[in-house]
Amino acid sequence: MRTFSFGPEHGRRIDRFGSDFTIARLVHTEEVHVACMRLAPGGVIGYHQAVSYQLFAVVEGEGWVREEGPERTPIRAGEAALWAPGEWHAAGTDTGMVAIVVESAVLGGDPGAVGPIS
Repeated sequence: MRTFSFGPEHGRRIDRFGSDFTIARLVHTEEVHVACMRLAPGGVIGYHQAVSYQLFAVVEGEGWVREEGPERTPIRAGEAALWAPGEWHAAGTDTGMVAIVVESAVLGGDPGAVGPIS
């Protein structure tokens, strides 16, 4: 067994695309990237295009996600968003949010492999 830390003190600040959040890697291989993103109050993941399937699973707090267009969809702990390759998207929070993000081409395989999207 191997243990490691991914708390806020281990994150790297991201400001690309007008973003303001920290990210700590959990897994990084050719096939899959898994990370913990922490957005402080007022934090944002800037509007950008997905390179591969991106699963954004909120584990703490609440905020919003969006795709193309200005409409924001509320999201909170226990909910997730999935963006397809090429899809434009962003996320943010007024009060703070922590999400586990999985990026991988394999997420697009079997539509039943991902939980129900509301």
